[in-house]
Amino acid sequence: MESLLHGLLLMLAVPEVGLISVFLIALVSATLLPLGSEPAVFLVVKADPALFWPAVLVATAGNTLGGAISWWMGYGAEAAYERVYERATHRKPHHPRLLAWFEKFGAKACLLSWLPVIGDPMCALAGWLRLPFWPCVAYMAVGKFFRYLVMTVALIWVFPGSV
Repeated sequence: MESLLHGLLLMLAVPEVGLISVFLIALVSATLLPLGSEPAVFLVVKADPALFWPAVLVATAGNTLGGAISWWMGYGAEAAYERVYERATHRKPHHPRLLAWFEKFGAKACLLSWLPVIGDPMCALAGWLRLPFWPCVAYMAVGKFFRYLVMTVALIWVFPGSV
């Protein structure tokens, strides 16, 4: 078992495979699927410490792209909901008071997209509310970058031994 794990870690350390897998795992985990990408980043960095910054940046890019996809999913869902609601009631839908906070902070609220559990739905909510796409993506990227940076450093500190 230990040799299998060691072989897997060596494969992940190959930049062509390791960084691609980090990107894809980060991308999928940022859509509304329950998947954590921090362990993949950690394993790549533990297998090859020289990949620390590339792994953090690739994970940030993948997770931000996933957040942008969630934004578009929210945008499309809102447009479909609005069409169905207007046909059924002949009125424009209104946003509940719960969304007022998100609307108040606008795209800056996407800075919190790094939060576990609620961060990814926040990206979809930003699209639902039709907040400006590029500012939302920029704030998502900043929040997600710092999450990967802090989480990777923390995991290395907690598990300092080499693989």
